[in-house]
Amino acid sequence: MAFTDAFNSLSELHKRIITGFLGGLIVLGGLTWNEWSYFALFFCICFFTLWEFYNLLGLDGNVPLRSFGTINGLFIFSITFFVEKYQLSDSYYMLCFIGLSGAYFIRLYVKRDVKPFADIAFTFLGVLYVAAPFAFFNFIVFGEGGSYSYQVILGILFLLWANDTGAYFSGRNFGKRKLFVQVSPKKTWEGSIGGALLSLAVGFVLSRYFQEVALYQWLCIAGLISVVGTYGDLVESLFKRSINIKDSGKVLPGHGGFLDRFDSLLLAAPFIVVFLKMSKEFGF
Repeated sequence: MAFTDAFNSLSELHKRIITGFLGGLIVLGGLTWNEWSYFALFFCICFFTLWEFYNLLGLDGNVPLRSFGTINGLFIFSITFFVEKYQLSDSYYMLCFIGLSGAYFIRLYVKRDVKPFADIAFTFLGVLYVAAPFAFFNFIVFGEGGSYSYQVILGILFLLWANDTGAYFSGRNFGKRKLFVQVSPKKTWEGSIGGALLSLAVGFVLSRYFQEVALYQWLCIAGLISVVGTYGDLVESLFKRSINIKDSGKVLPGHGGFLDRFDSLLLAAPFIVVFLKMSKEFGF
């Protein structure tokens, strides 16, 4: 109780630092231990983020199939994990479509459903917006023969953290010109530039130690996180503004909810994975 009171009395910045440090340790341990700890880590993150997203939709009077959508999102994440690990054939991907089609059958038996197709659409949106980006990471953590490597995904998270940190402190100290005032009044061009510069610097450092991808690829990933990740943050801000809330949750003190913490990654992940796959495919 005394610890809780002491923690609650801290400033938002101190809460943010402590939560970020502890969360970083958990993520670092989960990624570097082995592929199963990676799976457990992102399975849990995917679950909490999906559940949070569906809860927020409910605040606006929508009735998505929360349990159904969460189960299907976790199923898609799991299927991609086992296929890319070479424990299942890629034909198992077709099960994802069969699973999602169950939403239509369920809605047929729900009475007093005023807008059944809107609720089905919101259910699918959660899978597409939250679960699919996390599933994309399974395409880059496994190499030839299903061998696991944490370097690229850990590097992506380092770049994400660097971009967030650089944007936070640059915006706080130098921010004057608003970036997208109608959606996120606190975001500034100075903050975005500071985040991008720190992300590029970290990308250069990563290229010296994580050599699975080249320097130019790390810098391109840093650029994607700085640009597309910022749009991901703005998209989530637009969503929260539409339902009149400040944070998606309170489970991560100083950061809000899981959706607040991973919003940049949700939009950037597909771009990063496609870039890495295309650069490998065409040899550039």
